[in-house]
Amino acid sequence: MRKEKILIIEDEQNIVSFLTTILAANDYQVLSAFNGKEAISIAASHAPDLILLDLGLPDMDGALVLQQVREWTDTPLIVVSARQDEQEKVRLLDMGANDYMTKPFGNSELLARIRTALRQHTRLKNGGAQPGNVFTANLLRIDYTRRLITIDNQPVHLTPIEYKLVILLAKYAGMVLTHDYILHEIWGPYASDNQLLRVNMANIRRKIEPNPADPQYLLTEVGVGYRLIDGTE
Repeated sequence: MRKEKILIIEDEQNIVSFLTTILAANDYQVLSAFNGKEAISIAASHAPDLILLDLGLPDMDGALVLQQVREWTDTPLIVVSARQDEQEKVRLLDMGANDYMTKPFGNSELLARIRTALRQHTRLKNGGAQPGNVFTANLLRIDYTRRLITIDNQPVHLTPIEYKLVILLAKYAGMVLTHDYILHEIWGPYASDNQLLRVNMANIRRKIEPNPADPQYLLTEVGVGYRLIDGTE
């Protein structure tokens, strides 16, 4: 079986070595680039299956690398950075990053995020649904053909807008969708009412979560947006 290739874009050699050891031990093929110009060249010539991108590069900001890469490929890209500013996270996700991990992080979390991004990319190439046209995440099940959502085999009755929101989140399960992205996808390009979104998300949680105050399926990324678990969390 072909090993999936991961490109690490990071200017600190010790971090590259550390990540390479983890990834190689989990049967990934690893490429590395220590500056933005080199990263763009390697991404174009080697077609990695996933990119890990640090923002603090010596020759250009990582955001510019993301912008240039997104001009010609939808390869999954996870930003790995010590920057914690919420608006920066939102900006990068809106620019096309699939995920954003704040340093420091655990090995297990990194590997889980990588698996999620790779699965999501495959799912989108297959039309956004899992095999059999059914999405499952623990006890949550979406039957796209029947337009039926169930929790533990019990039907969940959603409004048309709530259903569209769940379907959108399921399409990108495991990924953070920003407030603006969700609003524009569901209500149109000029929508900007975050309160409308919060109300609908709260209603969905009351219908699908065992405990809406401690959600298991529909998670909030504070100040950024929402994500639906992909079934392996």
